[in-house]
Amino acid sequence: MDGDLVLVTGGSGFVGAHCILRLLQQGYRVRTTVRSLRREPDVRAMIEAGGVAPGKALSFAVADLTRDDGWSDAVADCSYVLHVASPFPANAPRREDEIITPAREGTLRTLRAARDAGVRRTVLTSSFAAVGYGHRDNGRVFTESDWSDPDGAPMTAYAKSKLLAERAAWDFVDREGGGMELAVINPVGIFGPALGPDYSLYIELIEQLMNGAMPALPRLSYGVVDVRDVADLHLRAMADPTAAGERFLASAGLMSLSDIAGLLRARLGTAARRVPTRRLPDWTVRLTATFSPRIAQVIPDLGTVRDASSDKARRTLGWKPRPVEETILDTAHSLAGLGLLRETATAA
Repeated sequence: MDGDLVLVTGGSGFVGAHCILRLLQQGYRVRTTVRSLRREPDVRAMIEAGGVAPGKALSFAVADLTRDDGWSDAVADCSYVLHVASPFPANAPRREDEIITPAREGTLRTLRAARDAGVRRTVLTSSFAAVGYGHRDNGRVFTESDWSDPDGAPMTAYAKSKLLAERAAWDFVDREGGGMELAVINPVGIFGPALGPDYSLYIELIEQLMNGAMPALPRLSYGVVDVRDVADLHLRAMADPTAAGERFLASAGLMSLSDIAGLLRARLGTAARRVPTRRLPDWTVRLTATFSPRIAQVIPDLGTVRDASSDKARRTLGWKPRPVEETILDTAHSLAGLGLLRETATAA
């Protein structure tokens, strides 16, 4: 299927750029959506930073999750769609619908356009937030059969947006899909090499640790998966016949924030000398959250460990994520390469 045209929505984002890079490496042609063609140079620069000169194999279409305009042109002649784009606010929105509506409606716009264009399969980037949140029994291992409870606590606006967008996608395919195929990827926290200044909240976490912006360590734990492995799983779900109609959790393992900090200090030498060692009591985090909307978003996760099984992706699609330690260290190295750290990290 080399040479097939694939639409990647949200190509200027962290995951979207890595999906484009992986597709080009595999010989596909790629079209990606941006809200303005002013972003084209930025996207091309990220792909080149990943070691690929995209040339004419990469093209651009202007489309917005909140508008109907441009989507039919974006999917024209595409064999597959990777719907990666989704709003991710820096701070909690004042109203939930500010993030829920564009996530859900943008997903439906993409699916309608894909159906009408005769796209073979759409792969939706959902999230572990649609699987393991709002539950009382967090002490178990979550699988693809689990769904987050929108009425449970805690459920942030972002978690609800991912849950409701994925639910809407499956409902659309069942009721109006006309035989179209859908597969869904549900990643945990996405770390890994940044290709440019657009990266995830989890990459920002490593940046803050390395630069000493976080003076102490809250009692937090994260599921970890490498963005390169997330992109690889998207391609596997796109091309493998057995992936149609299935969800796939993407996780390489769990790490506490203390363990992440300890790894950075142990392996990156003096470059990690600003990484904190002191633990931050929960009450201090809660007090800080009253003044910081950004900190307030982590309050529901204090002391909570949510584990996800990726056995299905490994067994069904042959997916093999890299070790979490490699991912964390490569994240720090990439930030150093972009000049975003106060010292250049070198491996011990």
